[in-house]
Amino acid sequence: MAQQRFVSIGECMIEMSGGEDRQYRLGYAGDTLNTAWYMRALLGQDWSVDYFTGLGEDRYSDDIRTFLQAHDIGTSHIRTVAGRRPGLYMIHQDKGDRHFTYWRDTSAAKLLADDKEALHTALNGASMVYFSGITLAILAPRARGRLLGAIVRARDAGAKIVFDTNLRPALWTSPRVMASVLTAAATLCDIVLPTHTDEAPLFGDKSVEETADRYLELGVEEVVVKDGAGEALIATASERVKVAPKPGAKVVDATGAGDSFNGAYLSARFAGKSLQEAAEAAHRVAGVVIGQKGALVDPKLVR
Repeated sequence: MAQQRFVSIGECMIEMSGGEDRQYRLGYAGDTLNTAWYMRALLGQDWSVDYFTGLGEDRYSDDIRTFLQAHDIGTSHIRTVAGRRPGLYMIHQDKGDRHFTYWRDTSAAKLLADDKEALHTALNGASMVYFSGITLAILAPRARGRLLGAIVRARDAGAKIVFDTNLRPALWTSPRVMASVLTAAATLCDIVLPTHTDEAPLFGDKSVEETADRYLELGVEEVVVKDGAGEALIATASERVKVAPKPGAKVVDATGAGDSFNGAYLSARFAGKSLQEAAEAAHRVAGVVIGQKGALVDPKLVR
């Protein structure tokens, strides 16, 4: 059987986490990279995992490429953008919650979709294409169109299309633009993984069921509605299950929890697990991740 290929599209950033006594730990993360990381940890070797982004020619861009390669995440299609560098963010804890500060205005990833042919080449032969609302938010409108066009082409060639809406209002010009772009993108997808508490203020969803129904009505086959520490609702046209995380998980750092949930859920589904089993696996992995610092934990901990 030919090897299957997972391609994740988005922005990899320099992550500075910790902050105790003004001491920070440098790492690399970003929502779509985090999910690719957990896909690589949990998918079998009959799958390859590629990451598609834009990076510069600087030291930290080189370090990111080396880091990804060392963890068996493909970098051959990453776009090199002269004069640009990776974005950076810092995490600090305050009153038991995470706060983020970003520097990403000149991020190379904002130009990841500027070369149409490179984009199509990166997605050619993909079995599954994964992207997020952040992927769309950082792109100029015309570049969004190029990306969605490439995704349609990949879908027409047989790829499963998976989308985490991952709403970040600060990255959009207006709530109206955010809602319209995310809705249009969802119509192209087989699986959508929204977070109810993020979606409700924008779309007016009064329950996880309303969030699921809204995406099912767009033609999405499988909707996985996350709700923080609450039950996740997994819905298709013929089946609905609610799955709660096991109690007692210790929260050290919730960064990357939803992304790891996505990776564990998708890898379980593509291994033939049921909706219930996949959601249970997703909660288990997310429970491990929130007990560690940073978005990317040792793959051995989640297998």
